[in-house]
Amino acid sequence: MRANGRAQVSTPKLEKMDCLPLGTFFPERKYISMLEMLATVDQTTNFLDEFEHWQIKYQKNRPAKKILFAGIIGYGCDIGHRKLAQISKQIDDADLDNAVNWYCSLQNVQGTNNRILRLSDSMNLPNIYRRQSDVLHTSSDGRKADVAVDSLNANYSFKYLGKDKGVSAITFIDMHDLMWHSTVISSAEREAPYVIDGLMHNDVIKSDIHLTDTPGYSEIIFALTYLLLFEYARRIKGLGRQQLSVFKHRKHYEELGYLSLPDRTIREPYIEDQWDDVLRFIATIRLKVTTASQLFKRLNSYSKQHPLYRALKEFGKNPKTLFILKYSDDLEFRQAIEKQLNEVESSNKSSRAVSFGHSQEFIQSEKEDQVIAEACRRLIKNAIVCWDYLYLSRELATEKNEERKAELIEAIRNGSVFTWKHFNLHGEFDFSDERMVDSMGLAVPKNLDWKPD
Repeated sequence: MRANGRAQVSTPKLEKMDCLPLGTFFPERKYISMLEMLATVDQTTNFLDEFEHWQIKYQKNRPAKKILFAGIIGYGCDIGHRKLAQISKQIDDADLDNAVNWYCSLQNVQGTNNRILRLSDSMNLPNIYRRQSDVLHTSSDGRKADVAVDSLNANYSFKYLGKDKGVSAITFIDMHDLMWHSTVISSAEREAPYVIDGLMHNDVIKSDIHLTDTPGYSEIIFALTYLLLFEYARRIKGLGRQQLSVFKHRKHYEELGYLSLPDRTIREPYIEDQWDDVLRFIATIRLKVTTASQLFKRLNSYSKQHPLYRALKEFGKNPKTLFILKYSDDLEFRQAIEKQLNEVESSNKSSRAVSFGHSQEFIQSEKEDQVIAEACRRLIKNAIVCWDYLYLSRELATEKNEERKAELIEAIRNGSVFTWKHFNLHGEFDFSDERMVDSMGLAVPKNLDWKPD
């Protein structure tokens, strides 16, 4: 406790166990191509079956698997389908364009992700990362990215993008490194309302405690997650500046001898007057009539603070205060938050590794296309995680040396299965003689060089 009565906490990092790096157990001197990785995961999950034509009468004329894989890579790696068709072998430009236009919908790509998630979630190996068998931690975070073309969804964010316009790609991930939702919003928007969208969108991974960094924080989010039966947590910077709110007066807690005293009293009439509308608001989100982000945009459109918005904000002060007290008192809880938020940071790092095609910029102008591109990128990352789980599960099942098996288990428990160093994400180079031929006829005499007047 500081002299002014404010609490201050320090969160030491988890001690690193003395074990072999997990990367040493993956194939050495062999790089798995992205195509092979996707094809292997498809053989196990049949996720390509989710790609259906928009019109029922064309369902039988499905593109070849390699065409669909090309569409996923073109979107997810930001290469672009026209460029990918020209630099690839056995890929026809017209076939790829047809597959992208008629099969790469957001619903289809989400279905492919769900198939991979179901397989990975059904394995026993991912449970090695759980602290408690009945509690699943999830987290979300935004990654700022430039947009290479004019887009209505892009906006300025001087802190992250300087003078350029960009977007924020939000990814949701659980403690097993499974990414179950993603979206793309303007870089000028707050991420907080989209936290609820991600939690309600979740059809496979059921979150028990959801964690965000500071940008995803809002007192209203505490209110909504509490009423929607989720536990919400976040990393707190400057704990001493946080205000504690209670229903009784400060003197009541002084008489009880509390060290941490409340800063203000919750105004109950604000909540009581709007309680029926609060329940209607929650039911609308729970029944998925519309999204929380759309409802918040409507509430924020009024010139003065809407009474319902004010009631939710006032109600959220109570679960927020309970969280601050738990955060101050429970060291393991704070360490779990730090660890899980590091997982989503690792996901953002992998996005930069996968999105190599256009300097990590979105090349789509429409928001829907940007969301599909991010979903395809998430599909590639989920396939990487699934392939790693399949490989490590086989190694554990076939390893006869008990000492070596124990080393592998410790490496998995204390490492992250989300590693991609053994994959070739950047394609292959062609050094054949025909690729050295001047296709544009530029090897001409110097006297044809143009000179200014």
